[in-house]
Amino acid sequence: MDIAHLHFLVAEADPAQRAALKDMLGHLGASRVTDAPDGHTALRFFQGGFSPAADVAIIDLDLPGMDGLELIRNLAGLDCHTSVIMTGKQPPALMFSVETLAQVYGLELLGAIAKPVTQAKLKTLLDNYTPPAPPAEAAGGPRFTFTDIGVGLQRREFEPFFQPKIELATGQVKGLEVFARWRHPEHGVLTPSSFIHALEENNRIDFLDWSMIELSLERCRKLHDQGIPISISINLAPETVAHPAFIRQVSAALGRHRLLPDYLTFEMPESSVLTSDPDFIERLVRLRMMGFGLAIDDYGTGRSNLQLLARIPFSELKIDRSFVDGASKKRPLGTVLKSCLGLAHNLDRMSVAVGVETRQDWDFLQGLGCTYAQGYHIANPMEASAFPGWLEDWRHFF
Repeated sequence: MDIAHLHFLVAEADPAQRAALKDMLGHLGASRVTDAPDGHTALRFFQGGFSPAADVAIIDLDLPGMDGLELIRNLAGLDCHTSVIMTGKQPPALMFSVETLAQVYGLELLGAIAKPVTQAKLKTLLDNYTPPAPPAEAAGGPRFTFTDIGVGLQRREFEPFFQPKIELATGQVKGLEVFARWRHPEHGVLTPSSFIHALEENNRIDFLDWSMIELSLERCRKLHDQGIPISISINLAPETVAHPAFIRQVSAALGRHRLLPDYLTFEMPESSVLTSDPDFIERLVRLRMMGFGLAIDDYGTGRSNLQLLARIPFSELKIDRSFVDGASKKRPLGTVLKSCLGLAHNLDRMSVAVGVETRQDWDFLQGLGCTYAQGYHIANPMEASAFPGWLEDWRHFF
């Protein structure tokens, strides 16, 4: 990318390495580079309101006075919008932990480079730079009251969008995951960030769940009638599944749309499914006995009890995107991902990698024997009417 318009800050103690970094940036096209020999000087730069502020800061871990860890902690407290590259002579596993720390602080991290820094490594990270969103956009979209959402649901303004799930070994489309969208008459198509909070606050997430079940089954039936016998996966709140009338009502919905339970999988987050509550476990067992699929979503983000995990009758283990994105390049991430896939394989369950963003991610997962993949590399969530055309294009591609 063209970095001539960007302002860089290089925080590096060693004069020779500081000069080398500035020289590399110059060769890559940078025209404005400010340097700092220690952490305190770098922090004063950010506190002083320099204009223009640094777009990218290259920070060494071993800065004198205030080291790199303390500096990034202070930057997080300043609500800094600068993208950060960390450097250090520490081993790759420790540098990976530094990356994790910077992300936990909420910094926009481009990556970490174990010394010696090379121009090629620097360019790879700089190619990932994207300008921060303008303030109005960063503030998020419109927010709605519980009453607003109820009116939208009654008017059938909510609808399911579908993202394909692909079998990595064959490239075949094996299912669709449902994503709730609100086709608002004034604001266009809205994602859950605009409406889920009000539903959760009022403990009525089931309103949305039942709307998505009914509408998704309706769309699924239409696809079957077009000769596309596809299965669907729906994210549900645990309290929806735990309701005494859930099995009766979902069975009635399947009957209305002439679908078998085999075509429907319920997805629930790891934190809620892995429970020792006997009533809830009985409900899960009953659903599996009826033929429904059960997926543990966001796997890896909770604190799993592996003994309990083995006893839950799930059919799919959906591995969180935080372990998928970049796993081909970062050894610690790759190790965790392999462990998750091995667990699914040893328990005789399907594995689903979520957040496959690049061909490199795809190839890496394929080599590891992952069962299914989802993500923007394959397709964005789409309305049901767009799926047959997309499927035809995909089949030509493969």
